[in-house]
Amino acid sequence: MKATANLTASFLLILSIASPRAIAQAEAPAATVAPADDARFSWKKSDLQVEGVFPHMAIMTPGTGSKSETGIGGLIAWGDRLWAVGYVAHISGSGLGLYEIREDMAFRMHPESVTGTFANRMIHWESNQAIIGPHFIDETGNVRTSKELSKHRLTATARHLTDPKNKVYFMTMEGLLFETDVHSLESKLLYDLIKELKIDGYKHFKGAYTSQGRLVVANNSYDEKEFLETRKAGRLAEWDGKTWTVLENNPFVEVSGHSGQALYAVGWDKRSVILRVLDDGKWTRYRLPKGSQTFEHQWCTEWMRIREASTERYLMDAFGLFYEMPLFNYDGKIWGVRPIASHLRVIPDFVHWRGFFVMGSDQGDNAVGQPQSGLKFGSIDDLWKMGKPTGWGGPWWNDAVKAGEVSDPFLMTGFDKKVVHLSHESDQPVSFKIEVDFLGDGSWKTYQTVIVGPKGYFPLSFPDAFSAHWVRVTVDRDCTATAHFMYN
Repeated sequence: MKATANLTASFLLILSIASPRAIAQAEAPAATVAPADDARFSWKKSDLQVEGVFPHMAIMTPGTGSKSETGIGGLIAWGDRLWAVGYVAHISGSGLGLYEIREDMAFRMHPESVTGTFANRMIHWESNQAIIGPHFIDETGNVRTSKELSKHRLTATARHLTDPKNKVYFMTMEGLLFETDVHSLESKLLYDLIKELKIDGYKHFKGAYTSQGRLVVANNSYDEKEFLETRKAGRLAEWDGKTWTVLENNPFVEVSGHSGQALYAVGWDKRSVILRVLDDGKWTRYRLPKGSQTFEHQWCTEWMRIREASTERYLMDAFGLFYEMPLFNYDGKIWGVRPIASHLRVIPDFVHWRGFFVMGSDQGDNAVGQPQSGLKFGSIDDLWKMGKPTGWGGPWWNDAVKAGEVSDPFLMTGFDKKVVHLSHESDQPVSFKIEVDFLGDGSWKTYQTVIVGPKGYFPLSFPDAFSAHWVRVTVDRDCTATAHFMYN
């Protein structure tokens, strides 16, 4: 199929289900550098494309160069090019690296390529450099590479708290926090966050972001022990330059925001997705539905993102649901969180470039043959065609709840059919009060009170088209209670 002048506007829903990876408990080996005479350094161009997918842009390791996966960890528009960085699991493999795409869709692997596990990207405007993986790219496209950082699984780069003009922070999946000079590329290890945050469990740090005078980091350790709540290895924590404070012992996977505006952090527990919002120095907590259980493990969350996908338009990808996010919050309240689409695609990053909304992928690991992934070019508005939003979750899952205790607000808007399942284990009847915040400003109104008999259960269906920004639940006596919403 030959390309037409314009790519078709529709997106294919590509199902990409992450499979378990081998777990490397030992320190990851050093990253490998591609040989200088590698033929992939030459430019490749092809007119063949199908629904915005260009086969010649697929990244893969030659033969069995990756024994696990081959994903696109980061995308960034810079120096008149689109840049992508690949990743393998545990820095195991060869033949992957840094890629650049021209406006004529010519594609090549850059000679500075290093095979590793990289999913970080940031623009450092003070020095006019794009940082992606261990690479520093100036405004003309010249690339420098930190050999020291290339040995680590880089998951996030964030602005420096006290010297943002000359330094940035790098965080590794193992929880090492580095301070790096953007001019000399010299790095200094500041913290081992596994020790600093007292984490007992598999290390899997992901997102980090600097906002409102603090660096916020996320560790998404989660397996059956966390589901059964016999261990709490996940973390959301902040550092003011002097002291570390743990905000949550649940797994968190992404932290992002906009200069001077609210900071978002997304994580989860077995009950639902958790959304934390930092606004004017104060944290609030909300809950969102899960669009899929496929992402219910630290391995399978690669990589939920919160990005400014186009000017002043924020998107969040969390647990199989794309959301539109508000850029501004007022009076410390958040509303306008709107689900866009359900999906199973693993989308490690997305970016707007030359009129296209571009999605990276982690599409095929060694369970399906030669590991490989590609890019998808289209329109940001086509996300609404991927699949109608559906999801489930709630604030309580067989939890010990106190009388009058108010649950976290749970997202209600943007879904069609809605029901909440209520149950408890008390020998006495329990009254469940359902309240809604339809304005999104914290003005709660009683929707309905439901009396559930001793050790009883009751499903409350909401009328078609009924919605509010947030819904919450309270009970009138101490009990073990469940409140679980399902949206179809």
